[in-house]
This record gives sequence, C-alpha cells and structure tokens, in this order.
Amino acid sequence: MCGLKIQSRRIIRLIWLDCDISMDEMQFLESVYELAVSYLEDKGTLVDYQNFDSLEKITDTKLQVGPMPYEEILQDIQHYLKYCVRTNQSGFMNPLWGGINTVALAGEFLTSLTNTSMYTFELAPIGTVIEKSIISKMLGYVGYPDGAGTFTTGGSNGNMLGMLCARLKNNPVGMQTGYDNRNLVALVSEESHYSVVMAGNVIGIGKENIISIKSDQFGRMRADALAEEIQYLKAEGKEVFCVVATSGTTVKGSFDPLKELAEVCFRENIWLHVDAAWGGSALLSSKHTHLMDGIDLADSVCWDAHKMMGIPLICSSFLVKDESILARVCNHTKSAHYLFQSEDRTNDLGHYSLQCGRRNDALKLFLAWRQKGDEGWSKLIDSYMESADYIESKISHHPRLELVSPREWTNICFRYTSEVIDENTLNKELRKRLMQNGSFMVSKAMIDGMYIIRLVISNPEITLSSLDHFIEEVVRLGEEIEKELPHR
Repeated sequence: MCGLKIQSRRIIRLIWLDCDISMDEMQFLESVYELAVSYLEDKGTLVDYQNFDSLEKITDTKLQVGPMPYEEILQDIQHYLKYCVRTNQSGFMNPLWGGINTVALAGEFLTSLTNTSMYTFELAPIGTVIEKSIISKMLGYVGYPDGAGTFTTGGSNGNMLGMLCARLKNNPVGMQTGYDNRNLVALVSEESHYSVVMAGNVIGIGKENIISIKSDQFGRMRADALAEEIQYLKAEGKEVFCVVATSGTTVKGSFDPLKELAEVCFRENIWLHVDAAWGGSALLSSKHTHLMDGIDLADSVCWDAHKMMGIPLICSSFLVKDESILARVCNHTKSAHYLFQSEDRTNDLGHYSLQCGRRNDALKLFLAWRQKGDEGWSKLIDSYMESADYIESKISHHPRLELVSPREWTNICFRYTSEVIDENTLNKELRKRLMQNGSFMVSKAMIDGMYIIRLVISNPEITLSSLDHFIEEVVRLGEEIEKELPHR
C-alpha cells in the first residue's frame, strides 16, 4: 500500500503541474487521498452509531459567508468518514449492494475529474465510444441484437422509461396529442418494487391503475392469474398497456417466470417490461443464468450494475428491444437544436435519454469489466450464491432460527423464534441492536404478518467466517432479549 500512496502522490503532483492548481490545493488533494486510503484500510466497526439528535449536535453544518481554510475542510471530511456507514465491510448486508470495486472507484474519480456530460459526441467523444460498447455488451446478454439503451439515474427511472415506451407503443400519437390515462392499466407482481407505483404517478395513469397480480409461494407472479386479470379488465373497459415483471424481487429475491408471462403478453399484444435491477446479473453466471430464461422475449429491461456487480452508485442501464421506440420517447431534436449538431443521431446519446445533463457512468463499469472479464463476473455471482447457500443451511439447521421464505437468489429472509415473547417484537429489537452494536447491518420486512430479518449477499468482503460470526451474534442477542423483555 505504501508504494501505491507514493505513486498516487506523483499523479496528484503531475495534475498540479499541468493545471492551474495552487500548492495549497495540491496538498489538500494529497491529504484527501491519505484519508481515503485510511478509510479503505480501516477494519473497525461498521458504523459508529448515533441517533439523529446526537449526530446533529456534534456536526458543524453552518455555511458561513467567507471561505474556510483547507485544514478545516479536512476536519469535515474526517468527521464524515468517522460517522458514515462503512459499506465496504463484511457486516454490511442491508441493501442490494455493498463493497468497493477499486478499478470502478478509479473510474468514478476519472468521471468527476473530466467532468463532462453524455448528451453529444462532441462533448464526450471517448465516453460515447465506451458507453455504446458497454450498452452493446449488455444488449448481447439480454438478447436484443438490434436494441438500444441508455444509462439512467437508477432502476426506478428505468422502470418509468419502460412504462413510457409501453404507453407510446399503445398510442403512438399520444406524445403529440396528449394521453387520456384514465383507462390505462399496468399490471405488476405483488412483490414488485414501489418504484412502479411511483412511475404510474409520474406518467399520469394514477396509482389505482397499477394493479397487483397474485404470486406463488416463492413470490413469483402467476401467469394464470395475469391472464385472468387481463380478461377481467378488458371486460371492464380497461386497457392494459404494460406488464412489469420482476427478476429478483426486493425482499424475497424471486424471479418471475418470464417465458410464461411473455406468452400471455404476446397473445394480448401487451408490452412486457422486466425490472431486473437486482437480478439482471444472473445473466453473467454460467450456473444461474437460467433464472433469467425468457428475458429475450421481453420488450425492455432495467439492470443495475451498482448492485450485484459492485460498481459505485449510480450505475444503472435501461435496455429496449426496439431502438425506434426509445428514440421516439426521448425525441427532443427540434427543441434542442442548440445541442445536437451532428446529422448522425446514433452517436449523440442524448437522443436516447430523458436527461440532458448526464454523467459518464459507463466508464467505471467499462474499466471494471476490462479488469474482470466475463469469467470474473461469473465467478463473483457464483461465489455470492455459494455464500447464500451456506448461510441458508446454517439457519435451516439452527433450532432457534427459521427461514420464512424459499430462496432463489442471495436474499435470506429469516427470524429468531421464541415460545415466551412476541416474535415480531423480539426480531425488531434484535435488528436494532445489531445495528447499534456496529458490527452488522441487515434489513427488515414483513412477510405474512411476520417481522423478518433480511440479509443480502452482494458484498465481496463477506466471508464464511463473517457469516458464522453473524449467526453467533444473532443467537446471542436473541437469548439476551428473551431474558429482558416481558414474557407473554
């Protein structure tokens, strides 16, 4: 690490020599780098937990009129790093992402350093070449040889884009004349992400027109229930313009049966969008790609590289089978004549994005992909699944722990069981203490009225040893809480 520090100082000094940067600024950047390296090397607690009131009292957030010395800015940075959640540590198993990919981190730095926007080739020549290459690679995995895509602000935005494409296909002149959305209906899984409902609100069809379809015991949308609901809605005079399937649901990690859903949608001429923000990375695995069988039959898909692939937030793609649909949804050529100078639309990526200003999120994914290769991604995904198998087995065989949902992906939903106190109260307190102790951070959810603990394997720092320690800590806290809380 020492050699890396020396080399990085040289790089920073070269930047200083080549640019109009003062000695103070150069020393400041060197100090920030030292703090960043210390942060990466720190294997202490996951979080120095403080409640909001305490943290607010000890944090100076005043924005003064005059400038502040760099020394004080460094103190602000140190304070931030002291109290932030260290998402690169093995105990971080809360959301659908974690860890640090150092090559992608370098790409993130370069993206900020070069500070460009991706709407035209003129402004981002090499960035455009890289983004088109990455989108093409992802289209190949999905099975859209003539498709198109763009990077978005996240899976939520990707789901909205899918619904906009669906609405345009349903009514091609609506972008000019406006939409009467009162009869438009989108169908989703009971386990779908809340962003689908929010997208319904944004595009104006209303939350009541986002209708949930029953799922099976694994949390997968039932194709028979979908077909039945479509017929019922048609009889009611409603128009189903979109079905949103999910590959990797947020809580259970379930994968909807895409082939069966695609058959229904094809028969009814309905757009099928797949929210694969979490589960899309299964495509990279030679062992588990079958979870995404039928994705090539869908019309569009969103896929987040900042989740299982470990690219720094945000790195999210939206892919569509029919290039012309996305181009029409994002058509702003006439009103943005001051931006687009080239007659070749395909190389000005702003023609395929709702955004104008858009950062170069493709670079960090490109560099990480170059470093890992297809084989590296496959090994990463497979290793996560092996770790999930391991802890699933540990929970299944422990007398005080209970799996509450079948597993397909790396989501593990379980609870601590008790015969003497309310289990919902116990597990809620257990999760709280895990976080306050600063060693582990996991999520929670409600399944069939049960408060459950959900851990997710998507962090390369997780080891079998750290998972053993997690189980030990859960059991220790469970026994401790049983002694302290009133018995029923």
